[in-house]
Amino acid sequence: MKGERKVSNECYYVAVVGAGPAGMFAARELARNGARVVIFNRDIKPGGLAEYGIYFDKYAMKEGLRTQFKQVLDTPGLSYYGNLIVGNQGGDLTLGDLRSLGFQAILVTVGAQGTKWLGLPGEQFSGVYHAKDVVYHYNLLPPYSQKSFEFGKRVAVVGAGNVMLDISHYLIQRMKVDEVIAVVRRGPAEVKFDKKEMEYVIRNLDQRALDEEIARVTPLMRAIEQDPATARATILEALPKALPSDSSTRFRFEFLASPRQIIGDEKGQASGLEVEDNNLVIIDDEVKARGTGNRRVIPIDSVVFAIGDRVDENFGLPTQSNEFAKNPAPRFPVDEISYEAYDPAAKCVIPDVFVAGWARRASTGLVGYARKDGTNGAKAVWQYLQTLQPVTPDEAALKARLKTLGKPVISQTDVRKLGELETEEASKRGLQSFKYGTNEEMLAKIMSVG
Repeated sequence: MKGERKVSNECYYVAVVGAGPAGMFAARELARNGARVVIFNRDIKPGGLAEYGIYFDKYAMKEGLRTQFKQVLDTPGLSYYGNLIVGNQGGDLTLGDLRSLGFQAILVTVGAQGTKWLGLPGEQFSGVYHAKDVVYHYNLLPPYSQKSFEFGKRVAVVGAGNVMLDISHYLIQRMKVDEVIAVVRRGPAEVKFDKKEMEYVIRNLDQRALDEEIARVTPLMRAIEQDPATARATILEALPKALPSDSSTRFRFEFLASPRQIIGDEKGQASGLEVEDNNLVIIDDEVKARGTGNRRVIPIDSVVFAIGDRVDENFGLPTQSNEFAKNPAPRFPVDEISYEAYDPAAKCVIPDVFVAGWARRASTGLVGYARKDGTNGAKAVWQYLQTLQPVTPDEAALKARLKTLGKPVISQTDVRKLGELETEEASKRGLQSFKYGTNEEMLAKIMSVG
């Protein structure tokens, strides 16, 4: 009709890889700005560590986050595709594939999916685990939900943060092992866990053993002007709000101890953790642990390393240390932080790829941090997009490509159906929460309702 204005379908076209808090809130930020955003997720469900990392009985927190994620998926201009892997090795799609499908920018928010080990002799023995695998197991993330974990009676948990306490919580309250030993490289003043998390396990803390351990390391603490009494008070700060415990597990600390090797028996089963005793020193105003050369063995049946994570080196981006490499001189910084992927070997930026959340800085912060970092990563992407011309997204090409994968690809509608089915199942069973523990179950349930 004469005089009728033609409606343009042009917009910026962005892929967000990963659907944890960083990816979800980044996608919403971009969609609200007018971009056409497609989220690609390895798992069937969105949520990432908010779904599969938070301790499983924190029902109110998890349900609140699920509600927020449902709202994100309802954002106009945003699509979700789950149950597919983006990555160079074993992936359904590569970064190059996303480019060929017309995406102008790719924001990588896949978290830290690699496993960080210390490279100690004996790590191959049975009974040696990484905390992330255990957390995924008790949170029913496939395929970890189907793996077997044999902890025995005495378990060493290496670490001094909240993940160490989560693992200890599980071992104490659910597995009810005889003893949990937190092996800490530095001293009582350097523990990194929150008081709130300590409330879950402090009823099982052997306070006499704590006092003996602090007395043992007191000369080393005083040598660098640390106050042992203050450190003790900080550890025990959770006592007034200690949560009930029906477990007789003994929980204790071994401070100033660095793992050096795992001892195994003739069957290849872990039986001891050899540690080196440490001194405390101050270097550049930071407390460090330095080995004394004295070694001893802590008898154990299993070891769980809660020492942080690293990104997946097979994803398809260059890495530095435990993280994807970032542009040291960012073109589009946000709060003076670089979100731009970088190739150190070629000494050049990867212009259309950005990283946020734990993909940018592994094992840092909780859900609130990931949400903020994802939003800021989206702001960096938006700055970059302003240097480009909008396009008309070819979503038909994307859907055609997904059909060639030969596997079910999950949509927003499917996620909503699954959530409703799991809520119904929880109600039938009289549970606060329920979720299916295998991809096969989830897919079967989704398909059963059409």
